[in-house]
Amino acid sequence: MSTHDTPTPDINPPDLGIPSTRTPSRRSVVTATGASALAAGLSAASGAPATALAPATAPSTAPAAAPPGTDPRSYRTVARAIAVHDERDRPLVPGYLKIIENGLPAGRARATKRVLVIGAGPAGLLAADLLNRAGHDVVVIEANGNRVGGRIKTFRKGGHENGEQPFADPLQYAEAGAMRLPESHPLLMALIEKFALARQEFYLVDVEVENPTKQANRTWIHVNGVHMRRADYEKNPAKINDTFGVTGADRTRTAAAILADALEPARRLIRDKEGTALVDGWVEILREYGHWSMYRYLTEVAGLDTRTIDLIGTIQNLTSRLHLSFMHSFLSAALIDPRTRFWELKGGTGVLADALYAPVKGKVRLDRRAVRIDRLGGKVRVHTVAEDHQAGEEGVTEVFEGDEAVITVPFSGLRHVTFNPPLGYGKRRAITELHYDAATKVLLEFSRRWWEFTEAQWKEALNSIDDRLYERYRAGTVEHGAYLGAHRSVKDLGVSIPDGLKEYFSVFRPAARRDPEASHVRGGGTVSDNANRFMYFEHAHPMEGSDGGVMLASYSWADDALKWDAFADEERYLRALAGVQAVFGRRCEVFFTNKCKTQSWMRDHYAYGEASVLFPGQHTELFPDVPTSEGPLHFAGCHTSIKPAWIEGALESAVRTALKVHTG
Repeated sequence: MSTHDTPTPDINPPDLGIPSTRTPSRRSVVTATGASALAAGLSAASGAPATALAPATAPSTAPAAAPPGTDPRSYRTVARAIAVHDERDRPLVPGYLKIIENGLPAGRARATKRVLVIGAGPAGLLAADLLNRAGHDVVVIEANGNRVGGRIKTFRKGGHENGEQPFADPLQYAEAGAMRLPESHPLLMALIEKFALARQEFYLVDVEVENPTKQANRTWIHVNGVHMRRADYEKNPAKINDTFGVTGADRTRTAAAILADALEPARRLIRDKEGTALVDGWVEILREYGHWSMYRYLTEVAGLDTRTIDLIGTIQNLTSRLHLSFMHSFLSAALIDPRTRFWELKGGTGVLADALYAPVKGKVRLDRRAVRIDRLGGKVRVHTVAEDHQAGEEGVTEVFEGDEAVITVPFSGLRHVTFNPPLGYGKRRAITELHYDAATKVLLEFSRRWWEFTEAQWKEALNSIDDRLYERYRAGTVEHGAYLGAHRSVKDLGVSIPDGLKEYFSVFRPAARRDPEASHVRGGGTVSDNANRFMYFEHAHPMEGSDGGVMLASYSWADDALKWDAFADEERYLRALAGVQAVFGRRCEVFFTNKCKTQSWMRDHYAYGEASVLFPGQHTELFPDVPTSEGPLHFAGCHTSIKPAWIEGALESAVRTALKVHTG
């Protein structure tokens, strides 16, 4: 996210919801074969009791049989959604692009309608704009009291929220949600061009500081006690692979190469195909592997052992989602080419929310959370409550009436909305069972972009604080937290770290050891097996007028994210800083401002999770009922596409539902 745009090369959280007195392990669940695995994974849906699962005795490439009752038509329905094709297997995107550029088709509306749009994320805002421009009477109902955008959320000063400055440096901002935008997402790129939003390249792989056109590949891999540059790992994979116990030919191959080969049996079913052939390819993938977890695929199709899977899970960000659907992880790899360029928006992704909001601002009612939706007498009535009021106050409730409604609320949120009359069985089942995943970010502000430093720059900066401090950090003899925020650039921002906080932080600092050499990188990401897991440098391009920067010090999913959620925000910052120090060295603490931000999407009152990340089988069991309309109720949002957590999926759904309302 978001629409929480998560890193693509990483194919990635909570345990399966099996009603049992103990939680099965990842391996006990996902190595079960055939119907027994399905029965366990779907027992909550079927009402059948969970059963003990025995591990697979031998790899098998035979596809699992679809569970009894699976509608054969669902495979083609989902395949067309993946390809974004219509019922004749023709691509829908070209027509969607024309609608984004020119509006809904003139003369095709049957009547002017009053349309209630519930949720002001990118799907709701775009659908509202399209319908409003086509002459319909639109009202947008948003639960948040101070912002729109859904899981597009930038910690910043200004924008439509006009919030307080979140960081010590007034020029800094950072992303709570969507942070990188693939060039291969056509609707998103069209909107950015239409709104004339300034963009700059997001460096998925780090580049040289002096020559940003040249990849450096100098970010770190820090696992199993080994500390290694990515470029060095590519030259000598065995140094890390040996620590996992990987043997045979894979011992000398990178985790990325092993994973690429593992996915090849599925990838070749769709490679270089178009139209009906492409849809047929996705149908075959869904039939063969749609009811499998990623772990099962890697063991039974790719023939990988658990140690090799642990290697690629750790390095390639698969671990936390191994027990979830193979389709989710495979789609992340299949729908974005490895050569794809990524972009970030100057000023933050929030400027896209600003642009989507501007044309419909007068139509949006903030601080109105939908709690009941009635369909009575040919009208839709949405009952809302105000979040910023106390029960019993005047104005705490309001009812909106319209002819039709576009509902963009995540299904995890719709679980708490009452429908009268009830929705159909398929929709209710999807709302109840669709799995939403956790994701948590911890963002740390530093007064200097120390990750771009050379050793000479480090020496100058540290020795300006205290004589020979550079040598002491390099030797690993600074054993306390007295230098937390000690550099004059922190004080220049008006920040003074209390002595009590320094003493408290000393408990979290990693054990004394020699600091590693300067990173001297711009952009890119670092992986660690500590609690931080993945670390990225926000805004690879330095901000004009600012020497500082914000680091995404921890980006985690699923159980990893939930473990961060146990801590108060202030403690997250110190723990995350300690995790950064374990990888980059303790000396970075001198630039720490303690003006940080964190975002838990599972704790967010309106998101209820990062995105819909499905269990094995849910694509064909549940998804066909997710985007379908129920009378005057239409459903949009990234969860109604096959691109959950991506803005593109939300935009596709916005055009689809606006077109249906307009012409229906």
